Amino acid sequence: MNPSTPYESYVYAYPHKTAYRELPEPAELSGEWARQPKDALSLYLHIPFCEVRCGFCNLFTRIGAPEGLTTAYLDALERQARAVRGALGDEEPVRFAAAAFGGGTPTFLTASELERLCDIAEKSAGADLRAVPLSVEASPATATADRLAVLADRGTTRLSLGVQSFVPAEARSAVRPQKRADVEAALARVRDAAIPVLNIDLIYGIDGQTEESWRYSLDAALAWRPEELYLYPLYVRPLTGLGRRPADSSSTGWDEQRLRLYRAGRDHLLAAGYEQVSMRMFRRADAPAEGADDHACQTDGMIGLGCGARSYTAELHYSFDYAVGMSEIRGIVDDYVSRPEEDFARAGHGRRIDAQEARRRHLLQSLLQARGMPVGEYRERFGSGPWEDFPTELAAFAERGWLVDDAELLRLTPEGLAHSDAAGPALFSAEVRATMAAYTRK
Repeated sequence: MNPSTPYESYVYAYPHKTAYRELPEPAELSGEWARQPKDALSLYLHIPFCEVRCGFCNLFTRIGAPEGLTTAYLDALERQARAVRGALGDEEPVRFAAAAFGGGTPTFLTASELERLCDIAEKSAGADLRAVPLSVEASPATATADRLAVLADRGTTRLSLGVQSFVPAEARSAVRPQKRADVEAALARVRDAAIPVLNIDLIYGIDGQTEESWRYSLDAALAWRPEELYLYPLYVRPLTGLGRRPADSSSTGWDEQRLRLYRAGRDHLLAAGYEQVSMRMFRRADAPAEGADDHACQTDGMIGLGCGARSYTAELHYSFDYAVGMSEIRGIVDDYVSRPEEDFARAGHGRRIDAQEARRRHLLQSLLQARGMPVGEYRERFGSGPWEDFPTELAAFAERGWLVDDAELLRLTPEGLAHSDAAGPALFSAEVRATMAAYTRK
């Protein structure tokens, strides 16, 4: 752990896909899922297309789609959904407690293609989209009225709009060209669609951004009274648009700038009546309940469909190959759309999760939430306590003032939450760190 680097890495899952490798033998999904509870699964459908790639983006996505590719991709997605649903079996009830469409940009698809995407989730995968929370990601340019009408009609409860900044110069600096008027028009269309939860993504740490311009974007977002706001620190990662730019010697104070802007944004949202859910997520205190009440990512399984999606059981995390570079991504997409249905009944790329890694994952996924982790739940699941299992890591957090001293609830202090991107990586095992470091970027 390097406390002088509060932005070591954004941890949204553990282990990261750069720790995945080709499995020694392909894993039959029917066998992997046979031993798992399947009554509160999460379903994720991945669409790997965007109209433009932002300069900071390292997600698995390609720019545009040649004629016929989106149809071929949905064909493959349907084949995969049928194969995976067959592998889940019918011996025990199979139920999805939450669903999400991500990417990429799911709303890159046309309205009719979004109808088909929902049909795949419902008819092929077996999810009841109108009965569970359904979250969909969108960009301002693709949040058109016809697309939003389809999503609202099919049960979407949350629409996340990637705005990043309401200041045109900052958007250009982040290689996300957009006009303020277009963003406002998109937000108006989302509100007209009456989707219950609107989330707005904003980014801090952009070149040239000041506390004044950051507050300007925050206030522009707050004018729409979004139920949720996500505040993301800017990262410059290899193989992205910003990552290909020459290094700027003025970036030595970048960590301090991002930390200062984070605190200003946090305090501004708290004063505006929002509650902090994690370092990034803020939710309006009077917003309607939207989350999945009976799904927990620490304990319940996930079915990911699409070439950039991950799936996990308690013992195996798996996906297709991971890439950031455009040519590599195009190759993986082309391979995905050519696969026969029987190929989707096996996993060839992933990572086995042993008992110790399961403990790490549970602690990490819980501790990075503002509500923290009930120690009793951890002990009931694993038969030991977190301080027994991770004394060195937790002692280091406590020494730095990142932990609340509570024997029953392990949670981060406000300063600990501010350093979530250092605390998360500090909980990685040595083996996972080494495997990630040995990953060849592509």
